[in-house]
Amino acid sequence: MIDLEYEKICGEILEADKKIRYVGIYDYGELYDKMRNGIKSHLSREETELSLSQAVYRWSTRKKTADKIGKPIFALAKYEKIFRLTIPIGGAGLILISTELDADVHEIVEKILKIKNKYP
Repeated sequence: MIDLEYEKICGEILEADKKIRYVGIYDYGELYDKMRNGIKSHLSREETELSLSQAVYRWSTRKKTADKIGKPIFALAKYEKIFRLTIPIGGAGLILISTELDADVHEIVEKILKIKNKYP
């Protein structure tokens, strides 16, 4: 995918639900991201990039059992301050979304998957 598509996808995802705080797409070492206006980030950009590179590694380990339990669709982690979702995109890319704790994360995942699937 080209950079403009990733930027467009970030914008569409951010607008999909008011409980989404942040969306980033990390692919081939590049980060494309958007944060909701008026929200302060919990992590610096460098911390976000490090976290995403670690998430890419974790995602690769999930793929190792795909032939037995199926292809991974998304991963969800709950922290004291946020929910964090990761969803694969492209060859080795990941979409990272953070939401408020009162978000309906399963509804948000469905919205994100619909947006992602619009882009081949």
